[in-house]
Amino acid sequence: DTEQGLREGGVSSFHITQSWIPKRFKKRVCTTFVEESSSSLNNGQQCQCGSVRNAHSSVALGDYFSTAIVNHWNSAQHSSEYPTDAFGELQFAGASKRHSYFLRLSSDTPPDAAYNLITKHWRLPAPNLVVSVVGGEAGTKMKTWVREVLRQGLVKASQGTGAWIITTGLREGVGRCVGEAVRDHATAASSVSLTKVVALGIAPWGMVLNRDELVNPKVVQDSCYLDNNYQAFLLVDDGSVKHRGREMGFRAKLEEYISRQRSGSIDIPVLCMLISGEASMLERVDLSLKNSIPWLVLAGSGGGADFLSDVLETCSSAPVVQSSSEADGEAFPSVDLKERMTERVKRYFPSETEMDKLVERALSIYQNRHLITIYHGEQEGPNEFDRVLLKALVAASKQRVGIHVNPYNDELKLAVAWNRVDIAKSELFNGDIHWKYEDLEESMTDALINDKPQFVRLFTENGLSILKYLTYGRLENLYRSVGDGTLLYQLLQRFLVERLGTTPPISLFEVSGVLELLMGDICQPFYYDALDLKPQVSRRKALKSIRELLRGDCEYRQTPCLLPWASLFIWAVLQNRSEMSTYFWEMTREPVLSALSGCKILRELSKLEDETETKLSMKDLAQKFENLAHGIFSSCYRSNESRSFTLLIRKSTIWSGTTCLQMGMGADARLFFSHDGVQSLLSQIWWGDMKRSTEVWKLMVTFFCPVLCYTDLISFRSYPHTLTVKPNTDCPGPDYAVYGTTVFSFSDIKNIPPTRPFIVSRWRQFWFAPITSFLGNVVMYFLFLLLFAYVLLVDFLPPPPDGPACTECVLYFWVFTIVCEEIRETFFMGTMTWRQSMRAYIQDVWNKCDLTAIMLFIAGVICRMFDVTFEFGRDLMCIDYMVFTLRLIHIFTIHKQLGPKIIMLGKMMKDVFFFLFFLWVWLVAYGVANQALVYSYDTNLDRIFRRVFYRPYLHIFGQIPVEEIDGIRWDVECTDNMTLIHEGAEPCRTEFSNWLVVILLVIYLLVTNIVLINLLIAMFSYTFSEVQANSDIYWKFQRYNLIVLYHSRPSLAPPFIILSHLNLFIKRIIRKVPSIKIHHFVLQLRGKAANRLITWETIQKEDFLTSQSKIQKSSDSERLKRMSVKVDDVLKHVTESRDIDHRLRALETQMEYCSNTLNWIAETLEQSSVFKPTRPPPQLKGAYKEKM
Repeated sequence: DTEQGLREGGVSSFHITQSWIPKRFKKRVCTTFVEESSSSLNNGQQCQCGSVRNAHSSVALGDYFSTAIVNHWNSAQHSSEYPTDAFGELQFAGASKRHSYFLRLSSDTPPDAAYNLITKHWRLPAPNLVVSVVGGEAGTKMKTWVREVLRQGLVKASQGTGAWIITTGLREGVGRCVGEAVRDHATAASSVSLTKVVALGIAPWGMVLNRDELVNPKVVQDSCYLDNNYQAFLLVDDGSVKHRGREMGFRAKLEEYISRQRSGSIDIPVLCMLISGEASMLERVDLSLKNSIPWLVLAGSGGGADFLSDVLETCSSAPVVQSSSEADGEAFPSVDLKERMTERVKRYFPSETEMDKLVERALSIYQNRHLITIYHGEQEGPNEFDRVLLKALVAASKQRVGIHVNPYNDELKLAVAWNRVDIAKSELFNGDIHWKYEDLEESMTDALINDKPQFVRLFTENGLSILKYLTYGRLENLYRSVGDGTLLYQLLQRFLVERLGTTPPISLFEVSGVLELLMGDICQPFYYDALDLKPQVSRRKALKSIRELLRGDCEYRQTPCLLPWASLFIWAVLQNRSEMSTYFWEMTREPVLSALSGCKILRELSKLEDETETKLSMKDLAQKFENLAHGIFSSCYRSNESRSFTLLIRKSTIWSGTTCLQMGMGADARLFFSHDGVQSLLSQIWWGDMKRSTEVWKLMVTFFCPVLCYTDLISFRSYPHTLTVKPNTDCPGPDYAVYGTTVFSFSDIKNIPPTRPFIVSRWRQFWFAPITSFLGNVVMYFLFLLLFAYVLLVDFLPPPPDGPACTECVLYFWVFTIVCEEIRETFFMGTMTWRQSMRAYIQDVWNKCDLTAIMLFIAGVICRMFDVTFEFGRDLMCIDYMVFTLRLIHIFTIHKQLGPKIIMLGKMMKDVFFFLFFLWVWLVAYGVANQALVYSYDTNLDRIFRRVFYRPYLHIFGQIPVEEIDGIRWDVECTDNMTLIHEGAEPCRTEFSNWLVVILLVIYLLVTNIVLINLLIAMFSYTFSEVQANSDIYWKFQRYNLIVLYHSRPSLAPPFIILSHLNLFIKRIIRKVPSIKIHHFVLQLRGKAANRLITWETIQKEDFLTSQSKIQKSSDSERLKRMSVKVDDVLKHVTESRDIDHRLRALETQMEYCSNTLNWIAETLEQSSVFKPTRPPPQLKGAYKEKM
């Protein structure tokens, strides 16, 4: 008896309070008793519906006349519908109190009502795929490999695709195996993926044990024979009891209805899977095939599955005769095919009585064989089951031409949803299908949003034009699809609230704000051209303009994006998508600068990210892009040194006018700056037109005796002018640089005309070189410090009218020229607004030092002018001298040996702060305790602070007043009078706790002198070793800022720099001459020169990626991977060879048939007297005869 109960725990039913369910869903009750005459043991007490006579109502028993003339019970005629009385939730004991939904419904229930109940009211997720498993009844013995296919194949594939698995849901056969597999995978999977697979049971109501317990909620102690691993049960009631398969009609209708629904952007694919099965399953298969539902037959599982696989594989070559008499052109099977079918039906179902029906059913199935896929699970294994599923759906779709514009669209979307690019390549993009742009557009969006970079690459290689695809409106939609919990979403919402105060759809203006936050002042604002905004517009005006723009039609959203690959690259980088951003980087122009830009964005994002894992992944991806920039520039430098220098200082058209050097500095790309090519460019800019081999002493001598620059003491580089520019070439004016020439010439960078006289040109070559400006500033800064020290020590006179002295007035003028230079550097360099300039100025540590020194100097000068604050002003001037002196540290960062040591010093200062925190804790603890133990009463705050803080600090260095602590011979006048103590007298010591004071002193010295000092030494050692290992990289990175600083500075140093300032004032304000130093050695390339440089850089990128690919392929891991792929291919070919075997068998069968026919003809003719042969029949010869 199949109605076995699981006695493991009780089942309680909880009624759903919605009163609409009984009104919408019905049950069926037998209303006509039709006696079961097939069994002689029932004595007329059992109806054909399966229930006994006593279970029928009086209505069913009263109509004896109708009962007498009825021979066969029919659900539609002999049962009636009533409101359902069994619905709610099942709570299985021992199953972690998990609930499952259930409903008893009529077999004639509309499938849309059941589907809406499942998805809307039970809130089960809509499927991306439905796999309906048929067969494998309780009496069928499940083979081990079939269990593995269900466990490792079907359920695992469903878990990754968001599928529904439909079975009977009973604890028997296939239903039990699927339930256990779902349970095991749900246990092993994360909580996020638990909802990705839904097991749905559709069982006949009459096969549920203790089904009466589900009617009218109550708690029972028997199982209802339903598997507790299913999320929902639909119990189909046709009025019968103990009859299998009565749910198949409703199940087929539900599958057909789901196949016409859409989940997201795809039609929900439905696939039926046949395991074993009795002869009655053929009707179920035929019904679904007529609804165009594809089938996957598990060959070797027994029963109907083996029958269908045998028929389809051995009879595939049988001819099909086209009927000429039928108007619809229906194909009819040949007589031979029907005979073979009859033979196989008798072989597989010998006990069946209605053979003709089965043959007709099998022939009908054979007509739709294109919808059936045979799966040899025992040989192929369960690992690639998802591939088999998708192949079956794709193979079935190839026969549905005319249903859609392109019948493969849904299968493509499904492949994207499953992320199976291998199947898409082999089945959909193998050259047999012509893909149009419209076919790939929607799938491209799905691949972008769901992070499927391999599909993005596949689509762009097979007909999708990115220039046509990416409009500004679609780019905005991509940003709107960002996940709610991501950092990018929070940043976009911050700028969105700033614009409107609410959260409407995101626009490019918010994206531009995020990029401005991350990129800083390195680049001009992004997407301002598309939004019709000026780059230099203020934030307030920009907000006003964008509000007016977005209230209109927003025509810019229909405009194609000018830089689609760069825009997609930024979009992917902002979401920290490694593979996607790498592919977009490969497609972007200016790869070196693009990689540095990605590095910059990711490192800025990592500073804002709170989650540690995400922060580390951002840093790793940023380092990857820096390595790519370093590798490609290495390839460029090896190819052509001059062009690689042009590459570094070329003004980008993609990244809003920045250069590789500027972006590399903003991205903290130390590895990139340590490259020999970058350092070579910086060194040649540093030396100007002088040779790098010039000794420093020669520069110093020439600095004090400028006439020597016209001698051979200093060697200057010569530049051969072999290239000329024709008048009609793409020369953009003074910013033009001839492609292929060296661009690191000081004259080229500053656009100095080469036609000056020798005296003027040589003078400018020496004095305008950054190293000359640096030496002049160093010498004059030392003189400034000497003058400052002389004023403080010797010539610091009293306030007016006695002072200040002449030397002090010279000092004031000197500082005034320094202030003028700081103002010029802040507000008159570059094209930034004054707010951006101030922000950039404050961000530099040494600029903060300069600002502090200037403010202290101004405050000191003001205070020293008055008698009341004279001494305080002098104190401020003394402190200010220390700040000015510390400024020397920055000057010597250019030195190769001192530069790394200065970096170590800066990092060690951070370690000191941590050390001081621990020291302060111990110092306060010991100081307060010591003061309270030694002196019981003291109100003098000066003494208290000295003895609590200052004295314990001196203890660390060995200054310990032993006489005061241990109470031996303390020759100090003291008193115990509180009044005198309150007036300032020295209090006497308390000798009672001297022993405790000594113990505390020992502990304090032990912790501070041994533990904390050694901790500080260890921290310093770690910092030193860390910086020392990369000292060369640190130094090469730091020297860029100093070179930029002195490259942009006037040639004269303070105080003579005032002459340069006056010259600049006359040029800029009076004569309106544009500045040639407004950018830091930036070259603007246009026309053919820019295109040739971009082409050359792209070629170098391709060569680099090719070399990296070869290196990767030659690695042991890649070799093993390729070997594994080849072995898998061999196994697949071996598996596919079975098809050839089946074809050979069919061919042998045909040959045998032809041979028998010819033998029969020959024998007939031989026995006939009509025809007399002139020669004997031919004989078999050779090896073939031996085989026969």
